[in-house]
Amino acid sequence: MRKFGVPYWGLSRVFGKDPMYWYRIVTGLGRNSVVGTTVRSAGSLPDDLLADEKHLKLGGEKIYVATTVAKDCCLGAEVACGAGTDELTEAYRVFHDEAKDIDLDYTPKTVNTDGWSATQSAWKTLFPRIVVVQCFLHAFLKIRNRAKHLGDLFWTIGEKVWDAYHAPNRRSFSQRIRSLKHWATNTLTAGPAKDKVLDLCKKRSRWSVAYDYPTAHRTSNMLDRLMRFMDRYFFDGQHLHGSHEASTFGCRAWALLWNFAPSHPRVVVAHEGRQSPAERLNRQKYHDCWLQNLLVSASMGGYRTAPQKP
Repeated sequence: MRKFGVPYWGLSRVFGKDPMYWYRIVTGLGRNSVVGTTVRSAGSLPDDLLADEKHLKLGGEKIYVATTVAKDCCLGAEVACGAGTDELTEAYRVFHDEAKDIDLDYTPKTVNTDGWSATQSAWKTLFPRIVVVQCFLHAFLKIRNRAKHLGDLFWTIGEKVWDAYHAPNRRSFSQRIRSLKHWATNTLTAGPAKDKVLDLCKKRSRWSVAYDYPTAHRTSNMLDRLMRFMDRYFFDGQHLHGSHEASTFGCRAWALLWNFAPSHPRVVVAHEGRQSPAERLNRQKYHDCWLQNLLVSASMGGYRTAPQKP
């Protein structure tokens, strides 16, 4: 088994079992509570989250994996059939319910999202007091996609945009955004690149809210990094299979494998020998073997209380 993918046919050749045997074993991990298995105590629940949807296909139909990330751990990966507010609210509700199972009073302070309004509405519905911090990186990527053909001028735009991002406080940030707007208005020629730069400046209030929450994520880098490995995982496993329920279990299983499987040796050394994201989050482990640690953590399905019957 590899950290970033599960080639079931490879396991079959090595261990002599049918590929479907390994598929069922891995997918079965998704029945456990992702948050309850990963987070050992209420004190380890994160204050600052990141959320976005991974676009995949199931049986030719487009689906969306509502993904919740914090502290390098994937704490939610639920399949939604649509990208509307109602569908995403139900998908992200799983994280809400699993976190509440650990701490009934749990309310995260911030969540970083892209500009998709349905995602933001879903989080505000589930946690009315949460502060939505819009991702600054996504705004720059829109500029990059329309300005990368401009040569040296593109690099100048990038330097000015990121100089504003690195402002030490809200006041300085506002000044640099105004300066960027003035420069773009008088320097750039009319076109998509200029429009996107001015659009970024227009949303100054959305970016500056992060200065009120120093620990909040201002970009989605952490989530994007995990999603790249999620993409590789499903590519190696020949994408999603079966029913909506089986696909959901498969996504949740990936989340647990990511949280508990050992990281790159350099990452382990940098974190004083703590091997996995879950171990670094909780600052403890139950067993030296990462798989045993996962199975012990998943005792009682990862739930503190029995799931309520409908």
